[in-house]
Amino acid sequence: MPDIVLSTLNAKYIHASFGLRCLMANLGELQSRAKILEFDINQRPLEIAETLLEAAPKILGLGVYVWNAGPTLELLGILRRLRPDLKIVLGGPEVSYEWDQQPIIGLADHVITGEADLAFASLCKSLLSATDPRPPKLIAAPVPDVAALALPYDLYEARDLEHRVVYVEASRGCPFTCEFCLSSLEIPVRQFPLDPFLVAMQQLHDRGLRRFKFVDRTFNLNLATSRRILQFFLDRLSPELFVHFEMIPDRLPAELRELIAQFPAGTLQFEVGIQTFDREVEARISRRQNHDRLADNFQWLRQHSGVHLHADLIVGLPGETLESFGRGFDRLIHLRPQEIQVGILKRLRGTPIIRHDAEWQMIYNPHPPYEVLSTRTMNFGTLARLRRFAKFWDIFGNSGNFVESLPLLWAHDSTVAPAHIESNSERSPIGDPVAVVPLPAGLSSGDTETESPTHENASTTGSAFGAILAWSDWLHAQGVKGHGIALPRQYELLWRWSVEVSGICAEVFGPALARDYRRPGRTDLPTWLIPFAGSEATLRRPARLPLRQSRHLGAASES
Repeated sequence: MPDIVLSTLNAKYIHASFGLRCLMANLGELQSRAKILEFDINQRPLEIAETLLEAAPKILGLGVYVWNAGPTLELLGILRRLRPDLKIVLGGPEVSYEWDQQPIIGLADHVITGEADLAFASLCKSLLSATDPRPPKLIAAPVPDVAALALPYDLYEARDLEHRVVYVEASRGCPFTCEFCLSSLEIPVRQFPLDPFLVAMQQLHDRGLRRFKFVDRTFNLNLATSRRILQFFLDRLSPELFVHFEMIPDRLPAELRELIAQFPAGTLQFEVGIQTFDREVEARISRRQNHDRLADNFQWLRQHSGVHLHADLIVGLPGETLESFGRGFDRLIHLRPQEIQVGILKRLRGTPIIRHDAEWQMIYNPHPPYEVLSTRTMNFGTLARLRRFAKFWDIFGNSGNFVESLPLLWAHDSTVAPAHIESNSERSPIGDPVAVVPLPAGLSSGDTETESPTHENASTTGSAFGAILAWSDWLHAQGVKGHGIALPRQYELLWRWSVEVSGICAEVFGPALARDYRRPGRTDLPTWLIPFAGSEATLRRPARLPLRQSRHLGAASES
């Protein structure tokens, strides 16, 4: 039986915990006495407790994050009752700040705040020693010298390389001070020694890994390092290679562009945090970015590279309104990233965003993940509406399933209020049409709650944001939820809104929808779409990339 068990609840099975492997790699002589046991939040805490208790460790180290804080608290309650002698050590961002306000702290023997790579090993040595004095409950880990850390990459098992997301890091920290983000507290940026890092990447590549996800917050900050890493992967190109980086949006000089342009389409993915285009909101949350340079970089990437662009926007920042968010979304649509992730602001523990709570009447959910519920400029109803917008956009906009048909919604004046249009089932090609429920009175496609006229009733007609918001409202009125929608049902819903409700020409929309359905290689075209399919051959995309990236790549190659 191991003396030490390292564990956490991942958001999904597919995510392999990078943090646990960093702790294990730096246990030194204790590594042979330790074991990693990973779970995910879809498993019952009682079943997780059973597995942990069967291992019978003396020390249990648990990583606590915003996505697993709730079930981890329940798990600790079970373990504390069944194994009161078990030494429980907590770490992770969720318990590194405001720890004195959390019930979970009372169930732990020790809490390590900050980067625990070395501090956890030191604590374990003390706990396993018969002579060392009892360590304090709260241990503030000093920021480690990353050059002194053992790298964790040989701890990824074969099943991780084959079936899970494998995370790697070439640097830690962030030079920016965005008030909503924990990374802003990690100044300065520290680079891992590059030669040993690239040796480790070579070893992963030799073992068959072809999908690398970098967790560095600012990959393109150090240009010399960025160039060497890009060249490393350029020298090892294969059809299966896929590399994800998080990039600073307004920093893409010629020396990086030269290398990026050499990668085949779909090999690189850049996650780019835009968050907001509103200048006043940016200044309020201490965020700096050059919009003109950002736009130039996006345009260059879309015109001269095959990079898959994943851009982020945040709903609910202090002072952001429905209107200003809509303008930002439309501006980003025009820059043509393949994906736009619309996230709801979260009040992460330790972030200075709380300094705006009083002035901007920021009200957050008291339970993880602490999403904003209401602000002075976005009431609860508006934020609920935008939360649905985000879910439906992810299903239909980001999935890559509707890359040709969906933009027709904003190319067409599709924001006619559905309350005034009846569905014409006689011209519907879909059998057994569902009843089209009009929007509630006072909630048209361009309006929100009447009690907030200053910020909430801005017209959204003629924009991508307005078109998707109107459709989102209609879907909600039909009782459609933002999850669990079968693919054929998604196509039916888009047809009904676009053609039967909004009046887009069926002879234009139908062929586009049929091409979207067949593009990834699907051959089971729904019967009602067959008349619009034409004679084009079904295209089959190589299954070498993640699904979404493959679908977007397929559409790009046809344009």
